[in-house]
Amino acid sequence: MLRSRAQKPCSVLGRSTRILVRCSDANPTERYVVEPASPPNDAGDEQLQPVASASLSQATCWTLSGMTLKELENFVSGMGEKPYRARQLYKWLYRPPVASQVDDMTDLGKLFREALASSARLHALSLREVREAQDGTRKLVYQVDGDSPGAVESVLIPASGRNTLCISSQLGCAMNCQFCFTGKMGLQRNLTAAEIVDQVTLTKARYESPRQASTQISNVVFMGMGEPFQNLDNVLRALEILLDPKAMGLSHRKVTVSTSGLVPEIRRYLRETSANLAVSLNATTNEVRNWIMPINRKYPLEVLLETLREEYARDARRGDKVFFEYVLLGGVNDSLDDAKRLLRLIAHIPCKVNLIPFNSHAGSEFRPSPLPQMEAFRQYLHERGVLVTLRRSRGDDKMAACGQLGNPGIGRTPPRMRVPDAFQKVLGTTPLQTRRSAGAQQGLSKH
Repeated sequence: MLRSRAQKPCSVLGRSTRILVRCSDANPTERYVVEPASPPNDAGDEQLQPVASASLSQATCWTLSGMTLKELENFVSGMGEKPYRARQLYKWLYRPPVASQVDDMTDLGKLFREALASSARLHALSLREVREAQDGTRKLVYQVDGDSPGAVESVLIPASGRNTLCISSQLGCAMNCQFCFTGKMGLQRNLTAAEIVDQVTLTKARYESPRQASTQISNVVFMGMGEPFQNLDNVLRALEILLDPKAMGLSHRKVTVSTSGLVPEIRRYLRETSANLAVSLNATTNEVRNWIMPINRKYPLEVLLETLREEYARDARRGDKVFFEYVLLGGVNDSLDDAKRLLRLIAHIPCKVNLIPFNSHAGSEFRPSPLPQMEAFRQYLHERGVLVTLRRSRGDDKMAACGQLGNPGIGRTPPRMRVPDAFQKVLGTTPLQTRRSAGAQQGLSKH
């Protein structure tokens, strides 16, 4: 479909209709506009036609970050360029030194750079703020485009021998996990593949030095804002770029995606990527998990864990393990009985258990487990042959630790779940408070 009128200022590649605008090399006053239903295909069935000139500032443009090599080949083909241009763009987008503007791409011809600058932008995010904690952890706040308020937060965690970047997949989160600060935001929207990839490329460009191995980002974990498997299409697109040796070239063993337990998406994920899987477990009974992780009401523990047994037995995942994340909440899920149940639950699943201290935040009714209690929990599992670690909190003085990302003030706060009777005394709640919480939940569900 051809159009002669410009659209919104900038669009990100996706399934919805987009417009490609370029200058004609033969006549810089002419502009070519094509509106395909999807990115140009190999057959080249979208024909470019000259249309009336329009203001460059009004032209719709593509976001190149987040495109795979094949998509870039289709893109440059639509501009009338040869396929090798796509390989040049691919390198500038994902290999150091990452280009921040079109003019940085010095091996591209002047006319091509001018056409590119008028029809595309390189990145979807821009860095708004960096907050550095006392332990060297950095929270990076990235500005997003569009009508949704707020910002995307990533966390760079330095450690001896490695640097881990924790990235987000959504703006907010719909899972409503009761112990998570991000969950209080609700879901604003999914992030695009470009917005996911940019968290990695822009952070690498800012902090990595080619002459200092200690600055290299070695691990990437999807454990920031959002439930990655609710945005699986874009997460998989981003993973393709992260793992491609011609792009970022990260090892699949150094990239981990975490889920709260969406069973159909777990099956798809394990078939479509070789990246690691982490499952946020956090409870050993359905009663507790129904409360602190409402997704358990749809996919209860027995369904979730049997799925993992089946999937990891199917082809042994080439020796891979699933990572179980377990946030220790004082008086809720940190008892010796919980440790015993956990041992039974994960039997016959190749796994590693990461015990995570609860990181406090304003308005939370939970409290961290005492250190001796956490150590006893870890020791019980360790003595019975479980590969288990007790993670140390990082960046909590700048709200950069696990479960502390986001800004709940920008959206409608999801309702709190009813506290089971057995835990009301532990949390200091009363039956009246839990009835009010349940009532608020029912009231919201009617709208």
